[in-house]
Amino acid sequence: MKVVYLSLTGQTRKFVKKLDMDLLELSPTNPFISMEEPFIIVTPTYEKEATEILNDFIETDNNLHYFKGVAGGGNLNFGKLFVFTAKDLAHDYNVPLLHAFEFQGNEADVEKLKKAVKDLG
Repeated sequence: MKVVYLSLTGQTRKFVKKLDMDLLELSPTNPFISMEEPFIIVTPTYEKEATEILNDFIETDNNLHYFKGVAGGGNLNFGKLFVFTAKDLAHDYNVPLLHAFEFQGNEADVEKLKKAVKDLG
């Protein structure tokens, strides 16, 4: 399964590279990429304006059909706002929140997300 991600600071990029999966990094300048295979999104926690990039991607062509789940990274100090971007995407697009991790995650986070993806089928 392809892992689509957005990484403006580099933390999410460091995490997804540990997954050893097929990756696609979204660019703020061109999120309108058409997918023809199942994918998950891994996103950091950003302000709503920054995540419009993800909405544009999901709503391009038939991408929503292939969108299978989302994982999010953030800072536990955010309290109830921890991974709110991933939670919002899961809610808005009716896909499962597969995993939440802090900063660039650790090996346990990598294994949990890999298992969650495998369980998706």
